[in-house]
Amino acid sequence: MSTSSRATAGLLLVLVPTIEFGGVALLSYIRRRTPGYLDNPVRQNLFRAMHAHAGVLVILALLGLLYVDAADLGDGAKSLVRACLVVPPIAMPLGFGLSVASPRATEPNAFIALVYVGAAVLTVGAVTLGIGLLR
Repeated sequence: MSTSSRATAGLLLVLVPTIEFGGVALLSYIRRRTPGYLDNPVRQNLFRAMHAHAGVLVILALLGLLYVDAADLGDGAKSLVRACLVVPPIAMPLGFGLSVASPRATEPNAFIALVYVGAAVLTVGAVTLGIGLLR
């Protein structure tokens, strides 16, 4: 594994405690019967999506990093793929969470756009890596 891929993986692993913290926060909302969470289905669903996407996307990114150096891509494309693997696990959960940060939110606010940005970035990275591996 290249130094760049190893550093990117290290960054992702350092972010794992934030996912754990999110899970603990969700559990505490349930255990404490926090107003604005249990009585707000939109917020419940988007907070669950936030936590689930963070975990799954970090695993996907770590797995993808194992293949970046084996792909038939130039250095610039490899750097692009690495960046495209790091952005979604940060942007998408932020979009879900910040879009209903207010306990009184009944619909997502403009921060939900981060979910779409993260999805687009993930698509670019996954397709680029896939093409590099198929060459």
